[in-house]
Amino acid sequence: MTPIRFTVTHRFDQPPRIVWDEMVDWPAHGEWIPATRVEIDEGDPQAVGGMFTGYTGYGPLTLVDHMCITDIDFDADSGVGTCEVDKLGPVLKGRAGFTIGPDGAGTTLEWFEDVTVPYLPGFLAPLVSKLSALGFAQGMRSLAKVLDSRPAPTGGTTV
Repeated sequence: MTPIRFTVTHRFDQPPRIVWDEMVDWPAHGEWIPATRVEIDEGDPQAVGGMFTGYTGYGPLTLVDHMCITDIDFDADSGVGTCEVDKLGPVLKGRAGFTIGPDGAGTTLEWFEDVTVPYLPGFLAPLVSKLSALGFAQGMRSLAKVLDSRPAPTGGTTV
């Protein structure tokens, strides 16, 4: 089992709640992660124990990634959120997650992956880690474009 580890940090112009809501809307990840779709398997997809599966790729070249939420929390007062999942295989095993927090008028998100990959020669680990980080960085840029294209939420109360 070859370890693949990386961290990607991205700053968004939107407030933490907007970024959080998008990050924990698992099926919406397909909007901004290329060639990806996510299906909810069981449980509450925004609570510990919720399970979902990501499918990345096309046809027989699709990576199936089963995940279970082990930590998920957003504090509306501070704008700080954390989420962690266990990667259950069949290929990727380990953990992944993200933290978000306020950054001026926006939000900083840090995404990490700490997984193992069977049958991957160890000498390829640095390259695969770098390519994976680049892919997630591109996903964050795509998410920023999606969020920028949405109308800004309006405040106030409807009577």
